[in-house]
Amino acid sequence: MIQENRLAEKIRGKEFIITAEYLPTLDVNPAGIESCVKYFGNGIAAVNVADNHYGIAISSLAVSVVFNQSGVETIYQLVTRDRNRIALQSDLMGAAFLGIKNVLCLSGYHQTLIGTPESANVYDIDSIQLIALVKKMNQGQLLDGKKIQGGFSMLVGAVANPFLTPLEINLIRLGKKIAAGADFIQTQAIFDIATFHKWLEMARRKGLTEKAAFLAGVMPLKNAAQAKELVEHHTDWNIPSAVIDRLNAAGDNAAQQKEGLKIAAEIMKQLKGMPGLRGIHILSGGNESVVPELLATVINRG
Repeated sequence: MIQENRLAEKIRGKEFIITAEYLPTLDVNPAGIESCVKYFGNGIAAVNVADNHYGIAISSLAVSVVFNQSGVETIYQLVTRDRNRIALQSDLMGAAFLGIKNVLCLSGYHQTLIGTPESANVYDIDSIQLIALVKKMNQGQLLDGKKIQGGFSMLVGAVANPFLTPLEINLIRLGKKIAAGADFIQTQAIFDIATFHKWLEMARRKGLTEKAAFLAGVMPLKNAAQAKELVEHHTDWNIPSAVIDRLNAAGDNAAQQKEGLKIAAEIMKQLKGMPGLRGIHILSGGNESVVPELLATVINRG
């Protein structure tokens, strides 16, 4: 049975919101996907299903449907890298037809960063234009004005990187996403609390946090090697050297994963209560089994 829109209800309310992510793989066995449902139980409002995030994988649309049918509300991800406006509108209507109620609008990493440099990108429209497109579809129209039958309705999300500089231009782009119609904002993973707080405070002073629900990204790192790889291959990741040193000092991989969870829990506790912040988005990085343990560490202990 398709879930009602819990995420929209939580955004309208005053409670602290927690979302998580699932990274699809090359496994087309439904049992493999269904086995992850248990990781997204109590405390999770909705789960992002990535759209070919780190390379080719089973589609976000297909996995979103399986999760919804299993009782986990999903946030369908849609990148403009791979689709022109025809395919985007068609996929969005298909998602609505299948009962999906939330969509996260992204441009997507360039194809050279996800192991498919031979692929042609599309970028017919950017993420801001995609947000506006979904909002127009929510009003019952395609881009060309044709009417949509059946009551299309999607809660719209966008992403933000608090560490991109200059900060003023960063916030101008964020403001454009919210003005286009973003209902919630999920950020890049936070490891530098002081810089994030400065960004959030500026967004709050500009009134942006009153117009959309801000969810701070938190990622439990597996080990120092993963942290180094993220920094080396993605210039938009900001992981301080002190975090990598702390992981290295923990010992073997098992000890480093435990330390990564500890760091993430500490960050979550520091983020909770920040003015303007409505919640946390757990970026599991494909290690979904750690989500319940991280939740137990933070939520149950306050």
